[in-house]
Order: sequence, then structure tokens, then C-alpha cells
Amino acid sequence: MNGANDETSATEESAPPSRRPMTLGRRIWRGVRIIALAYAIILVLMMFFEERLIFIPSKYPDGNWNGIGLSVEDAEFAASDGTRLHGWFLPHDANRREKPRAVVLIAHGNAGNLTHRTHLLRSLRAAGAAAMVFDYRGYGKSEGSPSEEGVLADARAARAWLAERTDVEESAIVLLGESLGGGVAVDLAANDGAAGLILLNTFSSLPDVAANVYPWVPVRWLMRTRLDSLAKIPRYPGPVLQLHGDRDEIIPIELAQRLFDATPDADKRFVTLRGATHNTIPPRAFDDAVKAFFERL
Repeated sequence: MNGANDETSATEESAPPSRRPMTLGRRIWRGVRIIALAYAIILVLMMFFEERLIFIPSKYPDGNWNGIGLSVEDAEFAASDGTRLHGWFLPHDANRREKPRAVVLIAHGNAGNLTHRTHLLRSLRAAGAAAMVFDYRGYGKSEGSPSEEGVLADARAARAWLAERTDVEESAIVLLGESLGGGVAVDLAANDGAAGLILLNTFSSLPDVAANVYPWVPVRWLMRTRLDSLAKIPRYPGPVLQLHGDRDEIIPIELAQRLFDATPDADKRFVTLRGATHNTIPPRAFDDAVKAFFERL
């Protein structure tokens, strides 16, 4: 009897470890390792596809390219690296005044293309301005693929084209940046100057926006694309008009206020667009503020 028990005990002790019951501690540790591995894979994928998460272009023929009700001119030009780009130029209404009240370059947001910004062209023309909106590389009819360095170069090329077309100095152009385009416009103004800076639903920096969208990811350490307007805006001493929707679900108005607070104490104004979300077509308050801004210029 004892011998049988001894034999059974020896058999159990010699069983492979894989067949032993998993303790609670081992189960927890295994679960932690699986979660950590999945988290690391997600971080690597987000880093690898960073630019695809930031830039969401609509290529031609997506969008409304005909029948927009505006007599725009096609602008074709090249960035410093040779990338061919496309934009629309809308002259001011010559029947209203001899010269435009302002010449404005529009840097649009991260999604769609220039055909989705005709409302901005209409607002600027109603305010007596001549305006140009352009597509970054990879958007609309523009060639290439977008990146931070690329879109900044594209904006410089667009401004040069607009200055030549309207026969004004590049520094005399007003820059309007919408959302991601705000980071582009601030870069231009901080480095090269501008007659004025209009910022619509923009941010302090892209990592700040990403931290709000992905609070569980250390984006401030990992992101390569910065568009750090907060660090650049102190170098621009000119007039600033900043507008932001108080229901913006993508870029919280607090990030816009942080950027505004860092703007040098010069001619600056912050307008809250009541009830507006991130993609709301700017209300009448936008038009009124822009007209008043041009008058101050």
C-alpha cells in the first residue's frame, strides 16, 4: 500500500512543469506581459504610421472642383525641392474698391483639400481681401506626400507665388491658418514676418493635441511631427486675431488660449465662437472679426 502511494507521488513530482496548475501570481504576470507586449506593438505602429494619422488628404478628383460660384484662378508652382503644387487664387471684388483691403494666404487643416475651404474664400472676399488657398503636397492636385518639413516648404512656395501675383512684398501678406494650418502660418510669421496673423481653431503644438486624443500614450516623447506654435509665436510681434469654437471636440479651446497667452503683448484679440465645433463653418462672428481686423491693419 505504501509502495503504491510512493510510486504515485513520484509520478506526480516528475510531471512536466507545463502540466502543473498555474498559480494566481503566474497568471497575473502572464497577463501583464501580454498587455505590455500589445501596448509596445501599438506604440511602434503609431510611430511608424504617424504621418498617416496626422495628414488625411483628399486627392483629386475628391471634392467639389466645379460649380463653386467663385471665379478662381488656378495657381501652379513648385516647392524648393521641386514638388509640384496647386492652389486657387481669388482676386478681390474690383467693383468695391481699387485695391484689396488685404492679401491673404490660407493654410488649411489636416483633412480634405482646398475645395472644402470655399467658405473661407467667400468670407475673405466679402471683407474686401484678395485670397489664395493652396493644397499641401499629397492633397488635391498637389504631388508628393505630406510631412512637417514638406508642408512648411509648400507654404513658403505658395506665399512667394501670391506675392508675385499681387505685386506685394511677402511680409505684407496676411496669413490665415486653420487647425493644422495654424501651425504652418505661425511658422511663416515667426520666421519671415507677416502683415497680420489669423488663427482659426488651432493649437499650441501637435503633441498637445495628440495628448488630449491619446492620453494613454507618451506622445510628447514619441512624436516627430511637432508644429510647435507655442515655442514660435513669441518671435512674431505683429497683429494677431485668434478665433476658436467653445465646443471644439478635437482641439480644446484651452490649447488655443495657451497659444494666445504666449503671443507678445501687441495688437492681439481672442474671439470665442459660441456653439461652434471644430468643423463648423465659421459663423457671422468670424466674418465680423475678420473685417474689423482688416480695418485695424
